Amino acid sequence: MTDETDGKVTIELVGDVSRREFFSATAKFGVTTALVAAAAGTLISSPALAQTAKEEKDRQGAAKHTMTIGTAYRIGTTRSYPIMQLNLKENIQNLTNGQVYVKLGPAGQLGVGTKLAQKVQSGTIQAAQHSLSNFAPFAPAVDMINLPYWCGENQRFVNLVTSDIWQKEVVSRVRAKGFKPLFFFCIDPRTAAKRKGLDDKPFKTPDDLKGIKFRVPGSKILQQFYRLLGANPTPVAWGETPTAIKQGVADALDPAVEALYAFGFKDILSWVTFNRSVPDSQVYSCNLAWFESLPKDVQEGIDFASEVTFAQNLAQVPASRAFAMAEMAKAGVKFYVPTKGELAQWAEAAGQQRKEWDEWKIKLGGSIKNFDKMYEAAQTQGRYYVHDV
Repeated sequence: MTDETDGKVTIELVGDVSRREFFSATAKFGVTTALVAAAAGTLISSPALAQTAKEEKDRQGAAKHTMTIGTAYRIGTTRSYPIMQLNLKENIQNLTNGQVYVKLGPAGQLGVGTKLAQKVQSGTIQAAQHSLSNFAPFAPAVDMINLPYWCGENQRFVNLVTSDIWQKEVVSRVRAKGFKPLFFFCIDPRTAAKRKGLDDKPFKTPDDLKGIKFRVPGSKILQQFYRLLGANPTPVAWGETPTAIKQGVADALDPAVEALYAFGFKDILSWVTFNRSVPDSQVYSCNLAWFESLPKDVQEGIDFASEVTFAQNLAQVPASRAFAMAEMAKAGVKFYVPTKGELAQWAEAAGQQRKEWDEWKIKLGGSIKNFDKMYEAAQTQGRYYVHDV
């Protein structure tokens, strides 16, 4: 959901690096070297820049295959949003024994959201990061994660996307559309975030949402979810959402706290409630035909690199969350974790067990029986652990 903007995305720089320093390095050594050096904190060091440029040139020259990976986020965002793009680049290069050189296209340089998914599907680029919501138009089965209160918590989401039933019922359909998911990665659950200017108290139960103009993306599932909660779903394009919140066109929105910080909402929100309804999740997808054209050992290296990066993502989640919360708290944002009884009220009002969701279970999962199998998988601890709010 959080990469759904269709507008132009500018490159934000890492740390205290100036734009002049960045573009000077880009002009001399190329954008990849400048990005890698900026992330390493060596952008203003000419010897370090030259060394980084030599390493990148040598790697690219020695590689047999180039893999361009597009993302919506700047290099350095992992500190507050665990996207792990530099980790993925390094891991693929190292675990294919240098046979693949990864060229990053961060910060929307190659597009964002559905545009990135389109480019992957057509083979214009080899891989990209995008939300599962933006993946759904191309592979509708993944939209099942937007059914509320069955895999919203981090651990349940991770259990689900690493299960055999997910591979059989969802990944197989994704592959039929020309995609190979490298890995589905964890950010945090969606929230219920209230704008400044309303009463100064959090959303504790669904009763607090009665009549609230709740900003939603294009997802019909999420629109139905907020109607069941008594809110007034208000579709707003992602790029227009900050203005809509500031002007009161919408009163609330639901991205994960990391996304709220990354996209600059800290100065216009009063409360963020961790109601853990739906995962605000992402995927790195790859063009299936390109992947299958690679030698077997290279395919295995990319698969292993994806698994390693996924594990790094899970370890990074609590640190990114803590940084985002600390920075938002400095701006006056407050946070609320509902009690067990309050969470039960959210789930009772709009959870997946309601009959209103049956048609979606059949449409996206093939049958209610298939959905029930996936529900069981989400509740079953798998091999991976991830921290929850």
